[in-house]
Amino acid sequence: MKAHRLTLLALLALAGTTAWAQADEARAKKIAGGSCFLCHGAQGESTSEVFPRLAGQHAEYITKQLTAFKSGARKSTAMVEMVSKLTPDEMVALGKYYEKFVLPREEAKDPQLAAMGRYIFHNGNKFSGVPACVSCHGTNAEGAANLPRLAGQIPGYIHTQLKSFNKRERTNDNAVMHTVVEKMTELEMAAVAEYVSSK
Repeated sequence: MKAHRLTLLALLALAGTTAWAQADEARAKKIAGGSCFLCHGAQGESTSEVFPRLAGQHAEYITKQLTAFKSGARKSTAMVEMVSKLTPDEMVALGKYYEKFVLPREEAKDPQLAAMGRYIFHNGNKFSGVPACVSCHGTNAEGAANLPRLAGQIPGYIHTQLKSFNKRERTNDNAVMHTVVEKMTELEMAAVAEYVSSK
């Protein structure tokens, strides 16, 4: 009898969780369709180097960045109004919503530049002290929960973010990135951006 009651409670809890997940996804879809799509695309597939692709990005990372925009830890005149009314639960829901989408792989537009980026990404530059990007962002540039997925991102967007770290204009996620990017040349930044975009 006791085992039956525990099974019933577990099933009820699972059903409740599923219902909440469906409600969260519906809410996230409504928010995304109401404003996010204007810059990031209907499924997070942005085509502009000004706006990042969110499709396939880690849910935790998206949540972290939305929180940073809202608190002011990450500056953006475009995003500050967008996140002003979002609740923490809605930020989590948006992260999970965009994470499920998959971007088609694209070939590098400049194969020679990408080849240079591949070397720097995997080996760094021992002559200037630039460490290998792979040590944090992974072999396939897929990142982790708190580290962004770079694979498939628009090269121009990545290049801009690297320059922002270099100039100390981006002030969140900066503990490691500032020390890495301050040693990179403009060419190295562009090369790495070109390489990871094709992963």
